[in-house]
Amino acid sequence: MIARRGRTLAFVEVKQRASIEAAAFALDQWRLRRVAVAAERLSKRYMRAGDDVRIDAIFIIPRRWPQHLANVWQG
Repeated sequence: MIARRGRTLAFVEVKQRASIEAAAFALDQWRLRRVAVAAERLSKRYMRAGDDVRIDAIFIIPRRWPQHLANVWQG
């Protein structure tokens, strides 16, 4: 997912799992690297002058509010 709030452009990996632990386990370095490559390729299309770009994650767990983790990729 690609999201914008003000001057922040975020490329977001969304994981839906049965528990927070399972979602965190599913967010490994390989998947984050895949999102980073996609962000690099797509940022030219969505980025505006002065934007900050980051990679976030959202965990969706049954019967809980979604958990947003900002700036999960440190490259």
